[in-house]
Amino acid sequence: MTLIEETRERLGPVGVWLPLGMTHPSPGEELAAIRRLEELGYRTVWAGEGPGSRELFAHSGITLASTGQVVIGTGIANIWSRPGRTAYSGARTLAHAFPGRFVLGIGIGHSFQAAKSGVDYRPLEQTHAYLTEMDEAAAEFPAPVPFPRILAAVGPKMLELARDRTDGAHPFAQPFEHTPYSREILGRDKLLIPTHAVLLGDRAQARANVAKNIEMMKRFDVQHYFKGWKRLGYTDADIDGVSDRLVDGLTAWGDEEKIAGRVKELVDAGADTVLVTPDGDDLASIVDQLERLAPALKAVTR
Repeated sequence: MTLIEETRERLGPVGVWLPLGMTHPSPGEELAAIRRLEELGYRTVWAGEGPGSRELFAHSGITLASTGQVVIGTGIANIWSRPGRTAYSGARTLAHAFPGRFVLGIGIGHSFQAAKSGVDYRPLEQTHAYLTEMDEAAAEFPAPVPFPRILAAVGPKMLELARDRTDGAHPFAQPFEHTPYSREILGRDKLLIPTHAVLLGDRAQARANVAKNIEMMKRFDVQHYFKGWKRLGYTDADIDGVSDRLVDGLTAWGDEEKIAGRVKELVDAGADTVLVTPDGDDLASIVDQLERLAPALKAVTR
């Protein structure tokens, strides 16, 4: 099998994306949670890198050493956090130590992060240059154990870059319709690993969560998520009014069976692995929801 085929089989159709940077658990709480998710049958767990969060490669190494089989993904390792050569070296080290258990997800992040680095935000150009830097390091020091490299991508040009320069795409905070849209651009031979919000509750609760996330996106001026929604036919009225259509597009809500049904629809629409992410104020409540969902999500197949 190819690396992409092997990764697809290792990850399975359903994984988890944990908002560790927003819930701020202790290291011990993190490890206990990820071990519990592994026991529940989740085959891959991803976490992101944001302001004030832990350094993602160190975090991944600790997690890999403290678990048995779960595949750890970086969703995402931010380009502004380290040079491309350093990112390649870190991923090479983890992949060598834990064969088949590490997926490198990288991404350009947001304009406010570029500003903190003292540069203008030119996402496509800067991502292209970063991938080239990684490739040059790989040519000089080939990885003893290959590892998949996935690119955070929402818009068509970034998805095309993911298709042409990496092993696939990791879209974030996009509605259901983005999955078939992404698959059409990527083709069948690349990995598509989207996140998707899930909620054991009703639409009113889901609307409150979406409204909270929209407020945060506006506060940080994260425009490309909104642009992605509008590209799929959503309007300013949908966003400002938090319409039913937007809520239902962004969130799989309801009981366990309804949520599993939506995840299955995403897989059928082209996702290789759907990273479910429950909303919660703390890690314990998030893991509780994932425990309730585990039996239904285990039934999801490709």
